[in-house]
Amino acid sequence: MRKRDHNVLTNAASLLVCGLLAGVVVAAAAFPAVAMSGLAAKAGAETFGSLPTELTVARAPQISYLLASDGKTPLATMYDENRRDVKLADISPYMQKAIIAAEDHDFYKHNGVDINGVARAFVNNQNEGAGRQGASTLTMQYVRLAIAYSASHPADVVAATEDTSARKLREMRLALQVDKEFSKDEILTRYLNLAAFGNGAYGIYAASQVYFGKPPSKLKIEEAALLAGLVKAPTDYDPTTESGFPLALERRNYVIQNMLDIKAITPQEAEAAKAAKLVPKDKRTPNGCIAANVNSWGFFCDYFYRWWMQQETFGSTTYDRERQLKSGGFTVVTSIDVQAQRAADKAVRKAKSVNSKEAAMVAVVEPGTGRVRALAVNRQFKLDDPKNPTNKISSDPAKSRKGIRGNYPATVNPLLTGGDGIAGYQAGSTFKIFTIVAALEKGIPLSYSINAPQTFKSEYIIDSNSDAACPGTHFYCPTNSGKKAGGVQNMWTAFSQSVNTYFVPLEQQVGAENVVDAARRLGIQFRSSNDAKFAATKESAHQWGAFTLGVSATTPLDLANAYATLAADGKYCEPIPVQEIRDPEGKKLDLANPRCEKRFSTEVARAAVDAARCPVGDNSKTSKCGSSRTAGNVRSDVGKPVAGKSGTTDSEKTAALVAMTKQYAVAGIMADPDWPQTNVKMKHKEKDGINPPVWETLRDAMVGKPPIPFESPGQKISEGDQRSIPDVKCQPVDTARSRVKGAGFEVVVSDTKVASSCPAGTAAGTSPGNRTIKGGVVTIEVSSGGGATPPSGGTTPPGNNPGRPGTGRPGG
Repeated sequence: MRKRDHNVLTNAASLLVCGLLAGVVVAAAAFPAVAMSGLAAKAGAETFGSLPTELTVARAPQISYLLASDGKTPLATMYDENRRDVKLADISPYMQKAIIAAEDHDFYKHNGVDINGVARAFVNNQNEGAGRQGASTLTMQYVRLAIAYSASHPADVVAATEDTSARKLREMRLALQVDKEFSKDEILTRYLNLAAFGNGAYGIYAASQVYFGKPPSKLKIEEAALLAGLVKAPTDYDPTTESGFPLALERRNYVIQNMLDIKAITPQEAEAAKAAKLVPKDKRTPNGCIAANVNSWGFFCDYFYRWWMQQETFGSTTYDRERQLKSGGFTVVTSIDVQAQRAADKAVRKAKSVNSKEAAMVAVVEPGTGRVRALAVNRQFKLDDPKNPTNKISSDPAKSRKGIRGNYPATVNPLLTGGDGIAGYQAGSTFKIFTIVAALEKGIPLSYSINAPQTFKSEYIIDSNSDAACPGTHFYCPTNSGKKAGGVQNMWTAFSQSVNTYFVPLEQQVGAENVVDAARRLGIQFRSSNDAKFAATKESAHQWGAFTLGVSATTPLDLANAYATLAADGKYCEPIPVQEIRDPEGKKLDLANPRCEKRFSTEVARAAVDAARCPVGDNSKTSKCGSSRTAGNVRSDVGKPVAGKSGTTDSEKTAALVAMTKQYAVAGIMADPDWPQTNVKMKHKEKDGINPPVWETLRDAMVGKPPIPFESPGQKISEGDQRSIPDVKCQPVDTARSRVKGAGFEVVVSDTKVASSCPAGTAAGTSPGNRTIKGGVVTIEVSSGGGATPPSGGTTPPGNNPGRPGTGRPGG
């Protein structure tokens, strides 16, 4: 008899106790405390009556399944042992009969200990020329497996399988008790769910999947006989190896013959089963994120794994949490949306090759739940082979000189979600939304106007040697893209055109610390040490003048979730990768429920979104976006109501875009994760639009989904406290300036003259014409004469005209 594998009985025929048992075990079954005491003493063990009768049965490790949000598409499997408990009704009757035929013919007749088997083994084993026989019943084998799986110390596992008389007696005592407590069907089910079948398959469910790719309920006679034959010695009888195949075939036919002998099958069925071709698959179940069903989805799988490892519900230590995941038998319906994920995968790989040092990264979050619907990057999720590396040398000059390889084309680093040294990437002007939110919370409406110069001299103090410092000073002096004056702007137009010299003075007015706080409440994490230092206190944040321009590092996931919070009317939801978690009994865990709280008023959120409709080519009833949009193609390409913002950094070291509907917030960043300070431009503006992976993902994810309009904000938060502008038509410019200023407005005199019926050099009117926000900017238009009659009260600047969406300039 060959040596058994993994907790299966070794040849016990040499045990002297078997011979002794042949004469007294009948009495022992009825009067164990009396009849077995002498026997146990002869065997050198404790009295039979004092042996334990309580069998502690711990749940054996169970495989956990990860599914997509549809509850059907497999994502990954996690396990220490590939096992999934099933009910007897879900196991083919042929399998039930096959294991009895292979291991214990009299299973349904004895009381846990087979007296005849013990006697037969004893007589046989006295014959030196005979093969060795054991006398373990299925019940005794189950006892041994249960003890091993319930052991809390390695020594207990050894004791459960050691080849001694004492161990044999303990098994018999417990088997008798188990037979009293459980029905035969229950014992058979438990045994089939515990037994090892080789090739990483534990239990009948895994075995039928690994070898035949089917559930155990569908097993045929010849398949059941093969699996039943494996439990004796899975390694020796491995049908997937050249040496094991003939032995497995012989063993299978032996089991089939036994099934015929016990009248479990007919002669015709036995003949057909023996003639059936043996075609085992050896389809080992993938384990972990690297072996995920779709390799490009490994980044999402890894995000889920990291999230799980942070949940204290699953244990106080990371070791406990991992054991729960890999042995707890959970069914996890993740939040990954198959349609959105495939769209994102396609988009990032279309944009950049996997061999490109530039990473095209996209994250998709569902507003109102925080569920992460997709994570995609143009990388392979796998470890680089240290013996045969394929990754390119890092683009970081310092690492390159040392020959250190980068993270492309393969990596397992959390590029999209941050952590493990990934602090994130600058997202440029997408951060201006945080200044809008902070201003709105301070009561400053969307219509608030500022005359944005070419260069703004701020009160923020920086290093006087910095290129951003005003010449000869230590004050921060931001400029606009192209170093052009912005002119008179409100939040709609400034956000649409991404006017730096509007947002820095607005940030200065509301307090940079309040802008930083708004970003934090929207979910921006400050992972880099430098960012964390600035954001640590109100005092340090107060001097962070460049924050509104997106100099802080962030990740696509955090950025998507920040905008999703606004799309959800100010309800922040913690990003979460799960939709439902069920334990082995099918009980739902509350842990999968969204974790949300109201962090901003509905009016503030809707007003911020209203401004965010402008850069991406959309309008609302209240929007006054102007004609220049930084990403004006998005609305027409997606074909649904959209909001968002583009953003670049100096020299286009990174390029970002957020585009969202009410159903999805999509954020994408192009960057070099190996060297964020790259000297390679990310080519923010492509021939077909700004940062195509973002709007292409949103477009394809929205296919088949209804357009849901964004709610327009109320008039107060949009227009603020409106005041009448004095009529200064045809008055001298100095007089006009004095009257308008006296009415409480900031006055700007236009450098450009307009034709009007007023004398040349006098005021032709104002812009806006009749009313504007209290304290707002009013531009005095200067007449060039010519006889044309301006509209009553003046003209309206192009920046306040909704007009036709344009693509505008790149970046910003």
